Amino acid sequence: MLASKARPQLQKVLDPLSRWAARSSVSPDLVTVIGTIGVAGAALGFFTRGVFFLGTVVITLFVFSDLMDGVIARARGISSKWGAFLDSTSDRVGDGAIFGSLVIWYAGDGDSLPLTGAALLCLVAGSVTSYVKARAEGLGFSCDVGFAERGERLLILLVAAGLYGLGVPYLLPAALWFLVGATVLTVAQRVVHVHRQFVRSGRPTFAPPAEAPSTEADAGPAGTAPAGTDPSGASSVMASTGVDGAHLDQPPVAPTPSTPPTPPTPPTPAAPPLVSPVPRVAPGR
Repeated sequence: MLASKARPQLQKVLDPLSRWAARSSVSPDLVTVIGTIGVAGAALGFFTRGVFFLGTVVITLFVFSDLMDGVIARARGISSKWGAFLDSTSDRVGDGAIFGSLVIWYAGDGDSLPLTGAALLCLVAGSVTSYVKARAEGLGFSCDVGFAERGERLLILLVAAGLYGLGVPYLLPAALWFLVGATVLTVAQRVVHVHRQFVRSGRPTFAPPAEAPSTEADAGPAGTAPAGTDPSGASSVMASTGVDGAHLDQPPVAPTPSTPPTPPTPPTPAAPPLVSPVPRVAPGR
């Protein structure tokens, strides 16, 4: 909440620079991408080696781009859902790089297993905090609550890391353990807030998927036709034929001319049988 209240004051400081960038051809998406690369590169390049003060200065300079890209887009009238999506995604990448670099430091040269776990818890709980808000707003609930939002978490960590780099002892470890509790509390606050809205709205549920109509209820026993139908199919035949059996829905067929019958072929007379002649014999001889 503190960072949310301080944002308008920081915006006044950055407005002249943002207006100059708006008059130029600088793309707000390019500003977002450059800022993300700068934050991730500075965290992985300095924090993993224990160079906390210089790393904090470089990260802070690139974090300001998170405030400039929105001003440039609004000044040009090109604010879009894509820009909001890219900005939120870039924030998750930057946060993961910062806390992930602390995990690497304490697991290596920092030589502290408890602080490795604390940095890892901050990384996971911070991601869950952002996801809870995004999911709640996607379902139509408001979720602008929480003790430690992203701005507060980043502000506490960078101040503690910068002073720790200047030689103030125990400040960064204390900040990590504080952020563990504050981030978990923020997650719980948001879950409770969304649940209260859900209860007040009458506990709405998702509509069940539409099911195909069942035909079993209309069918009779096995082997019989459904109720209300003619098993013989006579009704469908009578619907398409007249009384005399002619189809009502077919056009009349024109008669074709008949050909005269072919006269029958007369039978061929049978040939007489071939009988060999009997020789006559003279009497008395």
